[in-house]
Amino acid sequence: MSAETWLTALSENGYRLTSARRAVAEIMAASSRALTPLEVFDSARAAHPELGLVSVYRTLEKLEELHLIQRVHQPGGCQAFISASQGHQHMLLCQNCGQVTFFEGDDLENLISSISGRTGYKIQEHWLQLFGLCKDCQ
Repeated sequence: MSAETWLTALSENGYRLTSARRAVAEIMAASSRALTPLEVFDSARAAHPELGLVSVYRTLEKLEELHLIQRVHQPGGCQAFISASQGHQHMLLCQNCGQVTFFEGDDLENLISSISGRTGYKIQEHWLQLFGLCKDCQ
């Protein structure tokens, strides 16, 4: 999806299209790796020196609410964001360069059924992130 599509979605949902929101949407839409809010801030400030870190966080929140980006939980505990996948997909994250690759299929039904049986939970969703090193970083 392009930044313009994201900006249209923001506008259609009642959000003003400020230069800060435009900058954040452009950075996120162009990235193929998970970016922390600080990385988005640093990248966007080059073109928009008036941008504030609070505006970056608020825009990321709004993009996540609209399911345009998704949160990535990293082993170091720092949250990052990536363009949302289409449909139900899982992700592979490179621990060195941050590259994200989405994949489908998981064959987790037996595991989910086993966990549900042991805990009594009725599991309704799952989210799978695998961490490792991409081909270029190995």
